[in-house]
Amino acid sequence: MLYQPMETALEIGPDVTLSLLLLAALFLLAVPVWVSLGISALVMLWLTDVLPLSLLGESLFSGVDHYALIAIPLYLLTGDALVRTGLSKQLLDVAEATMGSLRSGMGTSTVLGCGFFSSISGSDAAGCAAVGRMTYSRLVEKGYPRAYASALVASGACTGILIPPSIAYIIIGMILGISAASLFLAAIVPGILVLIAIMITNVALNRIHGYEDSGAPFSFRRWRLAVWEGKFALAIPFIILGGIYSGIFTPTEAAAVAVLVTLIVGFAQRTLRFADIPEMLWSSAKVNGIIVPIIAVALPLAQALTLVHVPQGFAGLIRSLTDDPTYIILLMLAVFIVAGAVMEATPNIVILAPIMFPLAQEIGMNDIQFCIFMITALGVGFITPPLGLNLFVISSVTGDPILSVAARALPYVIAILIVVLLIAFVPALSLWWI
Repeated sequence: MLYQPMETALEIGPDVTLSLLLLAALFLLAVPVWVSLGISALVMLWLTDVLPLSLLGESLFSGVDHYALIAIPLYLLTGDALVRTGLSKQLLDVAEATMGSLRSGMGTSTVLGCGFFSSISGSDAAGCAAVGRMTYSRLVEKGYPRAYASALVASGACTGILIPPSIAYIIIGMILGISAASLFLAAIVPGILVLIAIMITNVALNRIHGYEDSGAPFSFRRWRLAVWEGKFALAIPFIILGGIYSGIFTPTEAAAVAVLVTLIVGFAQRTLRFADIPEMLWSSAKVNGIIVPIIAVALPLAQALTLVHVPQGFAGLIRSLTDDPTYIILLMLAVFIVAGAVMEATPNIVILAPIMFPLAQEIGMNDIQFCIFMITALGVGFITPPLGLNLFVISSVTGDPILSVAARALPYVIAILIVVLLIAFVPALSLWWI
């Protein structure tokens, strides 16, 4: 566990300020995130002398030498296997058979398909790319403007960070010493609420602009056939979450089971060959090679910030502005939104969680509620410029300009923010199971 509360708070000195300004400058210069974090951590440790530089190498290794982190490459591999085995298409077929008869059926089916994919892969980018490739042209054929179709997929894929199993909850659980299984359970209702909010927004926009009018009657026979053909794909999230909550295996073991089941189904249905495995491993390793180095170099920076009492200093600054829990929550939300817009979720979690956690505790926010609140708020950053990851992913798939997609995604940003506020002010949404 990284975070450890301290009794006293010290003023943030020029050494810390200089290090943080350096971090901001490196980001503005488009230096890779892990390099920016590593240089800033090195400078801060050198200037503050809170941790011997000789221990930096050990800190980098021990930070990623964590059992829970094994789940990250496994869930990434599961997402890649879903696409290559055709199981992701089966999930989308079930979604379309379920929602396709609605007036906004194709759009709503796309969002539900993103939710299905999220319940297995735990990755926003993977879901955005996979669902985007399968649904974009069909959305455009149904009458959706190209940029809006891209925005719809990008927004629906935000559920990858929100619906369990989520890589983000594994990371924040490791940082704050909270069970990932507990966070997975707590995130079910908020994740579904975000999914519903995106669906309702799409329906409302359809009513206003008349993008799509499917009008086809619901066919129980078609739905039953889609569910039967996609039974193995639908079984995977039940195996993962059912195994975790029943205590049969841990979230990390669940990730391994998910990979194994997906591969077995792929080989059994002859949609996967042994020759495909090296390419799958390489594809997942490349994404994992982006995430893990960021965690490795962000941890020493977060440790240094904790040792110089930045969390307590920040909490004191906020308390000097207001003691009203409502305003404090709104200030935290503003920080999360801005941070999510300019930096990826992983470094935000590693750096901001230990800083914001004491503040949340002081206003009486439950530990698990804080984690759900933070991750959901950061999820907004996936569809907000300048760094919205899903915007870049869907733009690379469809060719639509990023700013055009971002403009069309604004109603979905508002919809997700409404859910974030509900999570912040209605604890029962994330603590329903306690």
